[in-house]
Amino acid sequence: MKELKKLNDEANYCEGCLHSPCQKGCPLENHITEFIRLIKEKNFEEAYHVLDETTVLPSICGRICPHEKLCQGKCIKHYTDRSIKIGALEAYIGDLANLNNWPIKHTKNEKLHQKKVCVIGGGPAGLSCAAFLARNNISVTIYEKHDYLGGLLRHGIPEFRLNRKALDMTIKRILDLDIKVEYNKELGKNIFLEDLQKDYNAIFLGIGTNQSKFMDIKGTDLNGVYGGNELLENQKHPNYLDKNVAIVGGGNVAMDTARTIKRLGAKNVIIIYRRSPKDMKADQKELKNAKKEGIKFLFNTNVSQIIGKNNVEKITIVKTEEIDGNLKNIYNTEKNIKVDYVVFTIGSTPNSKLISSLNIITNDNGTIKVDEKKATSISNVFAGGDVANEINTVSNASKSGRVAAYSIIEYLS
Repeated sequence: MKELKKLNDEANYCEGCLHSPCQKGCPLENHITEFIRLIKEKNFEEAYHVLDETTVLPSICGRICPHEKLCQGKCIKHYTDRSIKIGALEAYIGDLANLNNWPIKHTKNEKLHQKKVCVIGGGPAGLSCAAFLARNNISVTIYEKHDYLGGLLRHGIPEFRLNRKALDMTIKRILDLDIKVEYNKELGKNIFLEDLQKDYNAIFLGIGTNQSKFMDIKGTDLNGVYGGNELLENQKHPNYLDKNVAIVGGGNVAMDTARTIKRLGAKNVIIIYRRSPKDMKADQKELKNAKKEGIKFLFNTNVSQIIGKNNVEKITIVKTEEIDGNLKNIYNTEKNIKVDYVVFTIGSTPNSKLISSLNIITNDNGTIKVDEKKATSISNVFAGGDVANEINTVSNASKSGRVAAYSIIEYLS
């Protein structure tokens, strides 16, 4: 009851701005002031249906979106007092929908009921695309390379940041739209694009970009150098007990990796970031949580080399400064730090071998090139999320899945 009162008080703190700047800050363009107005009236189910128009992941996005940079960052009250806790309100409504099994709205579109679409990848982009297709009466099958759905929601974001019960219940309600799932099916290994094109009217690619980038420095081939994406996805960690670990990067993957490794027994975990704290892509709340848990930080610092014979023994770090818009290492500031492992979290790339095998036009960075409707260079193939060069957030991935779904509906009509 106390929690409910706090949330009602938070909803009442919103003045319902006429122009809804918070909605403009949300990649999904959720009708924020409207769903908060309905919370004030204690009309929670209708508040959910307002969110349901634009998102099928309210319980997820309400927890993990970088709200300070998106909707809450645009809140008018941000300039006078503090932003409304939009994320907490969204998660609350999403959780109520899960607990009460409020259905996702379904449209009986007779023109589309015989159409078949396959979605490759069960992450946020794929789940959103599948849901918006299925709710429009299209027969949808998701092909997922793992034996579970969720993608980075499950293996990229640790449980201490995203409640697994909320994730499982959200996925269940999406699948309740009569979506079929084929697990352990990986594109280019046991399913192939040319075969799927014979069986389906359209295809959506939401296969992500989960191969870690590494710096072009000496020592990255030593034992003890890892990519953060692979560690989180595969959960095959070395023994960190009483070890010193350096995490290179400044996004949420860096925070998640560092906090996971600290929980697995590492003695010291240091995040090395080449710019200042205000430049970090990670949410400020994640930065604060990491500091509370004993994670150390080195800002305006770069790694210039990794030293060791066969295994990592130490790294050389150097201070950085921005000169004429370019980040440069400061001469004569090098020093060595003893570490046992180095983990890179400086971004990710798609599987280049797989992408090239699709004979599809790509961007310069190897991601799949799409137009504003998420259509690729292959007529009935659409793509979204990280693999289509979207901004790397769950809300942006989800929006791209939704946009692709409506484009596929238009294509099939």
